[in-house]
Amino acid sequence: MYNFCIGGRKRMKKILSVCLVALSVFAFYTVAGCKQTSKEVTKEAPAMIAQVEREGGQTGSALSTHISKDDGRMLDALNRALAAVSETVKPSIVNISTTTTVSMKQSPFGDLFNDPFFRRFFGDQFDPHGRQKQYKTSALGSGVIISEDGYILTNNHVVKDVDEIKVILQDKREFTGKIVGTDPQTDLAIVKIKASGLPSIKMGDSNQLRVGEIIIAVGNPFGLGNTITMGIVSAVGRSQVGIADYEDFIQTDAAINPGNSGGALVNIHGELVGINTAIFSTSGGNVGIGFAIPSSMAQSVMDSIIKHGKVVRGWLGVSIQDLTPELSKHFEIKQAKGTLVADVVKDSPAEKAGLKRGDLIIALNGEAVDDATSLRNVVAATLPGKTVHLKIIRDGKEKTVEVKLGELPATMASRQTGYENVLAGVYVQDITPEIRSSLGIPQDVSGVIITNIENDSLAAEELRQRDVIQEVNKQTVRNAKDYSNAVSRIKADENVLLLVYRGGGYIYVTINP
Repeated sequence: MYNFCIGGRKRMKKILSVCLVALSVFAFYTVAGCKQTSKEVTKEAPAMIAQVEREGGQTGSALSTHISKDDGRMLDALNRALAAVSETVKPSIVNISTTTTVSMKQSPFGDLFNDPFFRRFFGDQFDPHGRQKQYKTSALGSGVIISEDGYILTNNHVVKDVDEIKVILQDKREFTGKIVGTDPQTDLAIVKIKASGLPSIKMGDSNQLRVGEIIIAVGNPFGLGNTITMGIVSAVGRSQVGIADYEDFIQTDAAINPGNSGGALVNIHGELVGINTAIFSTSGGNVGIGFAIPSSMAQSVMDSIIKHGKVVRGWLGVSIQDLTPELSKHFEIKQAKGTLVADVVKDSPAEKAGLKRGDLIIALNGEAVDDATSLRNVVAATLPGKTVHLKIIRDGKEKTVEVKLGELPATMASRQTGYENVLAGVYVQDITPEIRSSLGIPQDVSGVIITNIENDSLAAEELRQRDVIQEVNKQTVRNAKDYSNAVSRIKADENVLLLVYRGGGYIYVTINP
């Protein structure tokens, strides 16, 4: 054991030294000669290594080393492998340029011509009340070719509400893109171009990703064209990030910058394992925390859009929430993981199967359910009509319930992609006749009913499940569409005033950022 440890330390020092020398070579040629070819670097690298050896093998950290043939072969193999992956993937990544028309009230001098003094001299040649003028705005993003006949996977926010889509391939060919379908709830979209024989990417299995694996991000940051960055998988299964309704993000430290949205995250085999979506940043640039939609989720959404023209999701018909120590104590639950059923929708698959409030769901088809997010994602990805087996705990006893999933109703609305305000994390739906009858909501009460509130939502302390929101900032809310329109206009730093029907009466509720 002692000899093994000593040998291990020597080996580790040796590997660290090799890495430091390799990084020195990379840094030198990146700064001093970006136009040098890989062959030139290969020829001159041994000279640099020899110089280090002549100086006693000292690096910046005074760590002595030498590079053996085995170490050199290992580094060379890694170098060639990464280059090969990059060259394989790049042709499948496209630049998406969008154009949007924005209408604004316009007056050449702002409010200047409302002044009677100026109107006396210039007359009414300019409309004092302003007039509508249209402006063209453009934006850049990325996309991934997923089929030889022109289907391209990208983010919904890249193509949302745009007038024109221009797709530019790596070989500089340009095509007009047409939206096949979008899914704001996962922030994914499918665009189609009229082309054939395109270099489509190979789909990988994101479910097999492990933390620490090497991955490569490919996209068009800042409109610079295909750019490759490398990193590792920092985490998997990230949720409650606030980007989309259904979240199961891959977190990576590979540099993802503005313009990378919709680009590819690939593994060392050149397989697509994620769609780059967002970065966590205080400055707008990369800080080593990026998020990608896993390919397993993207595949499901993509197949549904191409086949049905929309995303078809499974529906259980329950309001669920994460298990907390307080809830565990109240319900006398010993398990640390699972999701608690807070309500069961009348005539839903859950009610027909016999689920009740207070049930703790701990597994679905033999797979453990850790929290509410994991259950929502699995159910949504399951086709309607399929029977699933839920393992629950009721009154301290385990029980298996068989449920035939339905299709998520179109009237069900939840937090929309882009809500970055005090109502993020609040889930609502239209008041159906069944809900009105079961909860005793009067006929003259309209609005949307809150089905769930995330624990970290700013609204969690002020709002409750089953609250009926009737007004948002004094704007009447009759249905989920009205609610979405009103909430989408609320800024991140803006407070909100709600009129809520609760427990037979009306109250005003204010929520501050």
